[in-house]
Amino acid sequence: MATWVEKVLILVIVGCLLPALLVESRVRHYKFNYPGPTIVAREDDTLLVKVVNHVKYNLSIHWHGIRQIRTGWSDGPAYITQCPIQPGQTYTYNFTLTGQRGTLFYHAHILWLRATLHGALIILPKLGVPYPFPKPHKENVLVLGEWWKSDVEAVINEAMKSGLAPNVSDAHTINGYPGLIHKNCNSQGKKYMLRIINAALNEELFFKIANHHLTVVEVDATYVKPFKTDTIVISPGQTTNVIIEANNKAGKYLVVVSPFMDAPVPVDNVTGLAAVRYTTSHPTTLSTTLTAPPPINATEVADNFTNVLRALNSKEYPAKVPQQVDHSLLFAVGLGVNPCKTCVNGSRLVASINNVTFVMPNISLLQAHYSNISGVFTADFPAKPPTPFNYTGNQVTNLNTTTGTRVYKLPYNATVQLVLQDTAMIAPENHPFHLHGFNFFVVGKGLGNYNPKTDPKNFNLVDPVERNTIGVPSGGWVAIRFRADNPGVWFLHCHLEIHTTWGLKMAFLVENGKGPNESLIKPPRDFPKC
Repeated sequence: MATWVEKVLILVIVGCLLPALLVESRVRHYKFNYPGPTIVAREDDTLLVKVVNHVKYNLSIHWHGIRQIRTGWSDGPAYITQCPIQPGQTYTYNFTLTGQRGTLFYHAHILWLRATLHGALIILPKLGVPYPFPKPHKENVLVLGEWWKSDVEAVINEAMKSGLAPNVSDAHTINGYPGLIHKNCNSQGKKYMLRIINAALNEELFFKIANHHLTVVEVDATYVKPFKTDTIVISPGQTTNVIIEANNKAGKYLVVVSPFMDAPVPVDNVTGLAAVRYTTSHPTTLSTTLTAPPPINATEVADNFTNVLRALNSKEYPAKVPQQVDHSLLFAVGLGVNPCKTCVNGSRLVASINNVTFVMPNISLLQAHYSNISGVFTADFPAKPPTPFNYTGNQVTNLNTTTGTRVYKLPYNATVQLVLQDTAMIAPENHPFHLHGFNFFVVGKGLGNYNPKTDPKNFNLVDPVERNTIGVPSGGWVAIRFRADNPGVWFLHCHLEIHTTWGLKMAFLVENGKGPNESLIKPPRDFPKC
């Protein structure tokens, strides 16, 4: 028989996975012995997650999309905001879900461990606060991912040794399964919400269900003006909530997950499959309605989805778009080639922002900033490309990049406009960029080179979609705006893991404001050491 203490521990671990029913907000304790669970909490709850590292690798966990207001120590990217948790050690992440509700997720943020180490993070509205759309009959989480036959660390280690691109994955998965799985609809006529998460390492994905329209109501834990589509596109790091109505005849309806790539880059072209099954007393006799995935390079299908996204911009959920800009930045992003004596061709593939291939430090940037440790980074990241060129036109002859651990410093509460410009260096490609510590508004995008004189005239400064991860169009650009109201050091990187590994990343250093409420809190006692 369990002791009284053991019973309490069981209640803490298991009970906290359920929504709060009696109080407005609460502190929720978790202890992760992986694989981790789906976390369910409410807006304004505080999460205390004790992570126990039982794997053979150093480990850190990123709470993707959580603002982490003044709690950068719990953000998770290794060597950016923390040293990793070493094997056998523990660390308790402590943060509050301030002003956020919707679907996010958590994942490892070191090496390629997020391939399998990830889980859903569901933030329900405050008690008594409804969704801004009709409440669905039931909700389901769908985590999309990739699967390799080989150890993913062996895959990337071999690529880094050779200097070449790594092998693509061997399958796409839906909730961990590469083959056919079923989701039951209890009865016809009811509406269901699917919380869809792209936890894949390196691929944007299409998602569709045969003979069903999807009503999009949220992306990246922000409400949007609802619209119907038969196909969504979702980049690594993005989340999308959709409503489906069980309004077809009894049967099974194929769910397909397939890659989107409109550049000459190899991808895993295997389609992940599942099925929506209407509940019936004779499930074995149900026929399956099929559907085909979009072509792998269906840019028009992807654009038809992303171009319609608009912030809800209601009285309860306004779109607070910065109208004036203090810092106007242009970041040219793409690939390059640097010398490597030990690599196959005497060179290795790299990636850069404004020709800077980021070098990871030996201790966390946040720790170096907070403790005034010199020699770890320099605050001179370029605001624009050092040598402007025709970014999407003919390739330049020199593909080499510079290297360094450089950050861009922002005063507290400064407004920022950042244009992310794809380049044709080696190959144009869609880059899903994720900004830690902030949501941002996607005010504009286009093909070709960004024109600072004419393109801003078409910016949407009224109801642009608000996100934490955005795709830079292949051979094009995207413009985002945010307010630097969160002190700390915040990672900006491509969420294609291979590009992050190659150096397609940088960090913003946001200075403290006035007083303790605008300043970074001190590091916790159990903060990991390098």
